[in-house]
Amino acid sequence: MPTIMTHAIVPLAMAAAAGRDRISPKIAIAGAVLAVAPDADVIGFALGVDYGDPWGHRGATHSIAFAAMIAAVTAALWKEARSLFAFAFLTFAMASHGLLDTLTNGGLGAALWWPFENARIFAPVTPVRVSPIGADFFSARGLETLVSELKWIWLPCAALAVGGLLLRRQGNGG
Repeated sequence: MPTIMTHAIVPLAMAAAAGRDRISPKIAIAGAVLAVAPDADVIGFALGVDYGDPWGHRGATHSIAFAAMIAAVTAALWKEARSLFAFAFLTFAMASHGLLDTLTNGGLGAALWWPFENARIFAPVTPVRVSPIGADFFSARGLETLVSELKWIWLPCAALAVGGLLLRRQGNGG
């Protein structure tokens, strides 16, 4: 899995690219929280849920359907999230977690298609180094993970954010 900071950067970059008039700062922050939330499934380890179970780590909570369900509940409970654009943004923000996890080179894949299929999948290419957990994060392997994330996720996200900003400025005549 990528680090928690990297999961949050994807929706923040999307929000920066779209601009405040399309994605409010509150919705952007909610997107960042939802992008990190799927890893709360690790509580299952303490409850005896096996990693490979449908509700285990990288299971149902990492799926596109689960992301859409959580975005729908969020929209039902929070007036600011009730536009189609906000709903789509929040869905993609949360779904980005599982999508990023499919790009990693370790662990089980993500159950992107749950509840229709429980198979864990990886992307055809897995360039992102899987993040070590706990104190191992502060090691050479942890540094290699951060460099990998910088190259494959942070820099493309920065390009997206800057590109969106430049396009909006150009559209506003300067």
